[in-house]
Amino acid sequence: MALMPVSDALAAVLAGVEPLAEEKVGLDEAYHRVLAYDVAARRTQPPEAMSAMDGYAVRAADAAVESRLTVIGEVAAGRPFAGSVGPGEAVRIFTGGVVPDGADAVVIQEDTAADGKHVTIKEAAIFGRHIRPAGVDFREGDVLLRKGIRLTERDLALAAGMNHPQLAVIRRPKVAILASGDELVMPGTTPGPGQIVYSNGYALHALARSEGAETIDLGIAADTLEATSAGIRRARESGADILVTTGGASVGDHDLVQQALKGEGIAMAFWKIAIRPGKPMMHGRLGAMRVIGLPGNPVSSYVCAFLFMVPLIRALSGRSVIHHQRERAVLACDLGANDQREDYLRARLEVRDDGTRVALPVSHQDSSLLANLAAAQVLLVRAPFAPKAVAGTPCEVLRLPV
Repeated sequence: MALMPVSDALAAVLAGVEPLAEEKVGLDEAYHRVLAYDVAARRTQPPEAMSAMDGYAVRAADAAVESRLTVIGEVAAGRPFAGSVGPGEAVRIFTGGVVPDGADAVVIQEDTAADGKHVTIKEAAIFGRHIRPAGVDFREGDVLLRKGIRLTERDLALAAGMNHPQLAVIRRPKVAILASGDELVMPGTTPGPGQIVYSNGYALHALARSEGAETIDLGIAADTLEATSAGIRRARESGADILVTTGGASVGDHDLVQQALKGEGIAMAFWKIAIRPGKPMMHGRLGAMRVIGLPGNPVSSYVCAFLFMVPLIRALSGRSVIHHQRERAVLACDLGANDQREDYLRARLEVRDDGTRVALPVSHQDSSLLANLAAAQVLLVRAPFAPKAVAGTPCEVLRLPV
């Protein structure tokens, strides 16, 4: 099979994807969930004109400098004044209090001198000053939260202010992660001859959760067809929307994942793509469960998960923005010509005093080097057959999560 272009591979991963079912959750559970419908305000905010400051509600025409007004009452938040303000009168008012009928300005207390039942104005009132008009924030029926957004803490405050105790959101995708390899041992273990410490799963679980998915740990399968197949069956039984395998994606005698996937009835869309790092990546589907087979090298595993798993999670979550957004930068050093594979170089990103973003590839691009992956801030994208480029040449980067 010829190497599939990255764009075609991503299109295959996302083909036919629809958002998962909706569910209603309370606001306390809605943070970073994806909104299933537009949300309109159920009330006007503020419902009536409110004072923005502590002071006195007055008629601006009466409140010239050194005017002496009679204080006829008091307004606090939640305790409106029942009467109205007439000529020569004022009402003591506190922040958030409803501006009484007849008043059209608030004089802050620092600009007054109180004397029992009277107040003297030291700074002339200005019509409408220090008053929040009714509806200045929003009005009933205003659509302020849109379908497909991932709800922030600010969105939740807005939803509460709009008088919504619950929101309809898309169900979290379930991502099952299965590692493969006799050579893998858990962190904290002393590796034996030929063994390595398992690291891929920790990054994959964290990346999936950061995008709003629930994750299921299927552990490490031994390099046998039976063990690998059993792990795939456990993914189906768990109700996973996505099965992610890591390791065993190459074509060696001990790389059994593709064989096991096919044996379980999974139709493979591709198993080699024109990408560096990560050429031996697979994708297929079994019923509603989508499968992404990642390489075993930790950098390849992470980069391919970032490029393919993340958009798939976003699509299943109903996000309005699915794809990573490329940013412009310039090269910090010369780069040689590229071959037929789209390259995703791990790089640091610096910002010059003039605001120019400068991408500096890490010193070694080997797909096994975790320290350089952790040090990178962006992926520097180079198209297939890109020519040599000198320092200062414009380039495109993808920001890695922080």
